[in-house]
Amino acid sequence: MAMLGYYAVASNHLKEAKTFYGALLGSAGITPMFEHPSGGRVYGKDGSHCFVVLGPYDGSPATVGNGCMFGFRFDTREAVDALHARTLALGGADEGAPGERAPKFYMSYFRDLDGNKFCAYCTA
Repeated sequence: MAMLGYYAVASNHLKEAKTFYGALLGSAGITPMFEHPSGGRVYGKDGSHCFVVLGPYDGSPATVGNGCMFGFRFDTREAVDALHARTLALGGADEGAPGERAPKFYMSYFRDLDGNKFCAYCTA
């Protein structure tokens, strides 16, 4: 059986991106695993899933994927609220305040410093 193993975003500002993601993901218990050869960093939790911020392999500038989004699943609404608030405090942009979007789907949307879009959600 196959399963999704990692998520990756590219950045044109790796130093700032590592500071942003270190603080943001660290607040959710996702910690640095190792430095990426591009100058980026790999983060993880319990070795089951990874999040990577890196420089583009082809050397071209990083761009935001139109229609691309990553979702971080949490167990509680409070955790969703906390990650959304932490993102904004770190300079990220609001794309949708935390709230119920459908029955049992509590979600928030935000963008990182490079404009990549994310969702924090729970189904509780």
